[in-house]
Amino acid sequence: MPPEQRRFRVLVELTRIRRACCDPRLVAGDTGIDGVAGAKLEAFAELALELVAGRHKALVFSQFVDYLGLLRAKLETLGLSYQYLDGSTPAADRARCVRAFQSGEGDFFLISLKAGAFGLNLTAADYVIIADPWWNPAVEDQAAGRAHRMGQRRPVTVYRLVIKDSVEERIMSLHRDKRALAESLFTGEEFGKALSVEELTALLQGSAA
Repeated sequence: MPPEQRRFRVLVELTRIRRACCDPRLVAGDTGIDGVAGAKLEAFAELALELVAGRHKALVFSQFVDYLGLLRAKLETLGLSYQYLDGSTPAADRARCVRAFQSGEGDFFLISLKAGAFGLNLTAADYVIIADPWWNPAVEDQAAGRAHRMGQRRPVTVYRLVIKDSVEERIMSLHRDKRALAESLFTGEEFGKALSVEELTALLQGSAA
């Protein structure tokens, strides 16, 4: 198999595993799992209630829009208020949601990776939740930077939701090893292309262990 084809196949499989870490229902069609909520969603619910009880506001980022939908549904079940933004949100609605959140409408702002990478000033939040680790740590830093803006008067705390003993933990280790390379050369999912096929395969084999 040509190296690029092999790389593509490994990346596809890694993405499926990463989605399963978020919530089994995201890959239900592949596994036969139906209606089983993931432990990460319950951890998110506990954290959300804790933050609201402490009068905090949080930005919640994910690269998977359907996972944001599950987080959104969980907030609705808990009766917690939020704003929502993904790549399909029209510009006028985007601006309206930002203004609403900044003026106090919503305890959470759910944002997709592509929609939230640039141009958002969300200093009403003092917490940031990275719901799934991304290839490039610099993009996570950009997401957290939405709250670290001029006008922010409180310290900003960042939570990362990571499944123990999973490919997510291995991606976090990769962040430590590859941060300088990622920050200087790549953005978003392009970071995955900077890895060798052998490195990608090692991640995949570790997930299957």
